[in-house]
Amino acid sequence: MSKITQAKRIVLKVGTSTLTYENGSLNLRRFERLCKVLSGLCNEGREIILVTSGAMGVGVGKMGLSKKPEETEKRQAVAAVGQCELMFMYDKFFGEYNHIVGQVLLTRDVVEYPHSKKNTENTFEALLQMGVIPIVNENDSVAVDELVGKKFGDNDTLSATVAVLTKADLLIILTDIDGLYDANPQTNPNAKKIPVVKGVTPQVEALAGGAGSNLGTGGMATKIAAAKISTEKKIPCVVMSGGDPEDIYRLLDGKPLGTVFYEEGAAE
Repeated sequence: MSKITQAKRIVLKVGTSTLTYENGSLNLRRFERLCKVLSGLCNEGREIILVTSGAMGVGVGKMGLSKKPEETEKRQAVAAVGQCELMFMYDKFFGEYNHIVGQVLLTRDVVEYPHSKKNTENTFEALLQMGVIPIVNENDSVAVDELVGKKFGDNDTLSATVAVLTKADLLIILTDIDGLYDANPQTNPNAKKIPVVKGVTPQVEALAGGAGSNLGTGGMATKIAAAKISTEKKIPCVVMSGGDPEDIYRLLDGKPLGTVFYEEGAAE
């Protein structure tokens, strides 16, 4: 666990299901506790980069819609509204603990071209050096499926990409399940959690289920894919429940939580 407890630069991804209720409204109690915990980690001297989902889900709730729109342009519009609300809330809650946030919206092409990739790396470094917490999301208002190569597709992949881009020490993915299981725990009461995975093999990938929540885009498959991206660059990845943000403290204190992914053959 030393790689986890000693991690200084941490990329943390929070999913829509952690931030919102099923109707798309923000879970304010959990939202505030998350910001408090992350502020506490910054006060310890750790560097936090937060990759946040929720723009679409929050936009649906903000606009009083019953579900995501089907039309691409309307989905983009809803995401724009939701992103504004998300950043307002992050600024408010982090501000209460004397921390400044900065918004970074990315599309895949930005990090694939050398010049823009270097500019992105420099922006992250400058924000962290200035004590700012970068809040990262995909630029959903301009990135659509039809624009091949523009879209990450899910924020799990985005978080792993950011972890590699910023040379992070650790990637933490908060979700609505407390790790990877050897069977679907929602349908199999005998399913057992796998505490440690060393190397993302085809057998590990086969354990993933389907898509995520009604308001989100990712499922366990995208989290395993993210873990593969990060661990190939020797960045450990922890997939754990976001139900209690203070579990992040417990994880970094050395308590075994969630599923920890290491590169193949790595020592814990």
